[in-house]
Amino acid sequence: MSQEEIERVYTINLGKVLLSPKNQRAKRAINMMREFATRHMKSENIKIEEDVSHLIWSRGIRHPPRKIRVKLTKDEDGMVLISKYQEEITKTKKEEKADEKPKEKKPAEKVEKTEEKLEKKKTEEKLEKKKTEAKPAKKKTGRKPEKIKEEKSDKVKEKSKKK
Repeated sequence: MSQEEIERVYTINLGKVLLSPKNQRAKRAINMMREFATRHMKSENIKIEEDVSHLIWSRGIRHPPRKIRVKLTKDEDGMVLISKYQEEITKTKKEEKADEKPKEKKPAEKVEKTEEKLEKKKTEEKLEKKKTEAKPAKKKTGRKPEKIKEEKSDKVKEKSKKK
């Protein structure tokens, strides 16, 4: 049985790292990755690339990532290498169409349209101000001023009687 290189891509959940003490979380994440690799690739000889280690330690010992996407490669000798997974970029049909037909809208036209809108708003505001200024604000109470004065004097008299 000849074993050539076996490559597999995994997303390793490191959520249980948060159960360990804060000052040991990144170390525990590295150990969890090693355990995961031994379980899935069935080999005890494991190496972790520097990029993966830097990725885990990038936010410090207390805050390792919750998940990490890695590529596990097992060679003929049974040695497993854990490396950072980099997706191959494949364009979808929508992206290809977007690349074929670039948008030809000029930014100058957009600026002109926005300026026109601002001018319209300013003119509308000026018209509204003129309308409000033209109409004097009068309070219509529906009563004659004499009755109001009498009512006020009556209220004052009632208060003085109560005291």
